[in-house]
Amino acid sequence: IERDDFMENPPKKFFRLAPGTEVRFRWAYFLKCTGAVKNDAGEVVEVRCTYDPATKGGDAPDGRKVKGTIHWVSAAHAIEAEVRLFDRLFTAEEPGKRTGNYMDDLNPSSLEVIRAKLEPALASASPGETFQFERMGYFHVDQDSTNAHLVLNRTVTLKDTWAKVASQG
Repeated sequence: IERDDFMENPPKKFFRLAPGTEVRFRWAYFLKCTGAVKNDAGEVVEVRCTYDPATKGGDAPDGRKVKGTIHWVSAAHAIEAEVRLFDRLFTAEEPGKRTGNYMDDLNPSSLEVIRAKLEPALASASPGETFQFERMGYFHVDQDSTNAHLVLNRTVTLKDTWAKVASQG
């Protein structure tokens, strides 16, 4: 799961995974978080859960409802890829206006390159193809991709309602 899908001490209206809460795993079961494992630096490296086998497919026969659905990828079956996350190239609306040199307004965080685990079906993706990653945005297979090294570029982000709520405090 994405790191943003878990919080140890969540605020109200956080409908993702937290100790004692239950969520739906997309196309799978209801999961209930029972705890988390941390490394020596205090970072969460594993989330422990139980699952309800009666909820296969995402519905509970007893009628209980959950507010959150987590999208996930099986780490055991996933493929690895390089993912390039692009942001604004400039930090100012009018680059160079402040100092006379547009280079002074370049955004040093305009490109973040990460390693990601993806659905195995993407292994056959070809340069030029586009995909939507749920809650993450739209991605384009880069010309730098090879059969052994998939490279995707994010072209459009999606609105994240929770990120907006969290930033408003």
